[in-house]
Amino acid sequence: MGKKFVLIGAGSYVFTRNLVRDILTYPAFRDAELHLVDINPVNLENARKAVMHIVEAGQYPAKVFCTTDRREALKGADGVLSMLMAQPLEVFQNDLYICEKYGVKINVGDTRNPAGIFRFLRTIPVMLDILRDVRELCPGAVFLNYTNPMAMLCRAMQEAAPEVLTTGLCHSVQGGIRRFAEILNLPKEEITYTCAGINHMAYYLRLEHEGKSLYPDLRRAIETDPAVYESDIVRNEMFLATGYYVTESSGHFSEYSPWFRKRQDTLEKYCYRGTSWNTGRTNFTIETRQERARTFDRDLETFMNEPVSLERGDEYASRIFNAIFGDHELFQFNGNVRNWGLVDNLPVGACVEVPVLASRAGLSPMHVGAIPDAVLPLMSLSSQIEEMAVKGSFAGDREMIYLACCYDPLTSAVLDLREIRAMVDELFEFSKPWLPQFKF
Repeated sequence: MGKKFVLIGAGSYVFTRNLVRDILTYPAFRDAELHLVDINPVNLENARKAVMHIVEAGQYPAKVFCTTDRREALKGADGVLSMLMAQPLEVFQNDLYICEKYGVKINVGDTRNPAGIFRFLRTIPVMLDILRDVRELCPGAVFLNYTNPMAMLCRAMQEAAPEVLTTGLCHSVQGGIRRFAEILNLPKEEITYTCAGINHMAYYLRLEHEGKSLYPDLRRAIETDPAVYESDIVRNEMFLATGYYVTESSGHFSEYSPWFRKRQDTLEKYCYRGTSWNTGRTNFTIETRQERARTFDRDLETFMNEPVSLERGDEYASRIFNAIFGDHELFQFNGNVRNWGLVDNLPVGACVEVPVLASRAGLSPMHVGAIPDAVLPLMSLSSQIEEMAVKGSFAGDREMIYLACCYDPLTSAVLDLREIRAMVDELFEFSKPWLPQFKF
């Protein structure tokens, strides 16, 4: 009998079609049941069309089901994938607009800073509901999370439901390796590395080719080739300053740090120029999502009328499923798990992103030792802020959320404590309908 996969938030059809394509590349999953779940029937139908196009192109014996009833889909599932957005863009974008009103200019806002914290507070009730359903309806399932804010959600979920085999996945680690391969003209398969830290703020602690560190060559390229420098300005500046390269894109990383977005001149110098897809423009995520909505029908039509590539991509999910309950091929990846003796100098129990081995035994996180002093302070602060946000959510403690926002590096670089109080009060007032864990 074929394995059963449930994709929650499947209306994100580009993500859905890529994950489905990857799953079906494995012989063990060719006859899988693919259950697409979304609360938006229009988006769900678009996802169904895209997935059926893949199934038909590969002549797979897989079966596709669509539903708005999550509980019905989850019964007996082997693998569950979350890629949902708990509220529509109209809600999410207001976080960024409120922050901008107070002078905190955010690029994406789905991971950290006040926008990321309030996105977490609104999303975690939904995720905990899903986990309750998983425990009841498919207790042996492997739950893989792609929903942001990754670290705070994984930290909260893994405390609330430790019996569910779950981890969080991001594509920034393998994306960085592709970038290094292009810059240094190397096959990406030949680059070896150790990457660790926290989500979107992990660093390549070891980056080698044939046993030789690639960092000297990378530094030379950044310092001598303007095109390389301009392609990822913020990340390159961080590398030149610290000697380690961070996983997340320039635009995203700029909003996690105090240096690049605190004044108009620093925004223009580091974030409003360059050649990367996300240089760091304020409200970039709103612009791109609005543009995606405008072109959605045309993009789907193009996809449906072009030959389908059935080649497996770089996302981790299908490989993890295959290692645990497919053909049992061991697979190492970077996953988000709690810090039980994995990173020596980050908070105990916090969510860290470290190498994890997937096998028929499940998920085995690996000890990586200490994060280097050159990059530890900002990472440790960010991890502690995430801990405050999670604890504040569990306790329904508004004051804890305020303090988490106070210590945010970008926010504290721009605002004083009273200004932060006013901004947080406004964010709470707006988000009240989606925050059952707080009393108002």
